Amino acid sequence: MPDAPDLLWDDPEHPLPSGAVLVLAHGAGAPMDAADMTRTARALADAGLRVARFEFGYMAARRGGTRKPPPRAETLVGEYRAAVAAVGASTGAGTPLLIGGRSMGGRVATLVLDELWREGVAAGGAVISYPWHPPGKPEQPRIAHLEHLSAPLLVCQGTRDPFGSPEDVAGYPLSASVRVEWFDDGDHSLVPRKTVSGHTAAEHLARAAALIAAFATSLGAEPGGG
Repeated sequence: MPDAPDLLWDDPEHPLPSGAVLVLAHGAGAPMDAADMTRTARALADAGLRVARFEFGYMAARRGGTRKPPPRAETLVGEYRAAVAAVGASTGAGTPLLIGGRSMGGRVATLVLDELWREGVAAGGAVISYPWHPPGKPEQPRIAHLEHLSAPLLVCQGTRDPFGSPEDVAGYPLSASVRVEWFDDGDHSLVPRKTVSGHTAAEHLARAAALIAAFATSLGAEPGGG
């Protein structure tokens, strides 16, 4: 297993009764402390979740001046598992863990979700802006592992997201354990056009955080894979 990555924690002022922790991975092009990631982590913490952010190796290498492109999501599975192990070691036994992330980071989380759920490590997954397909290519879906997923998964998605519209996703044969919540006029960062939708980015982010916190609560204190 790869070395444990550094973790960046966001602690809630009013934690959920379960003390649930969300492991949050970044998207393909932004580090764990990017403004968008920080806003997301703080919104989740405001909703009661403790959040653990981490970086994949290619992104961490950029801090040292080595410009590496994002690798294929499947090659990052080991790094995600190492991050989950590090979070578990920090929180101790009995703390319910959700795994997720934004965009590519969320996709990687879904690739390991069933395994970690069955191992009794993860209670479920939560993703903001899943990259269902490359922009403009709905005929190339990234859903094979989601067709038979057993673990509970919540996806928060903007209706204007070029990586997957409601019409695209409605046609995919997803497992019944996958729940998608749509955000009116949101783009790939859930940002809407206020003059069109009447909503703001802050409202959408707060709603996503509240949904994820309620989802964590609904899963209870124990993973469900048994």
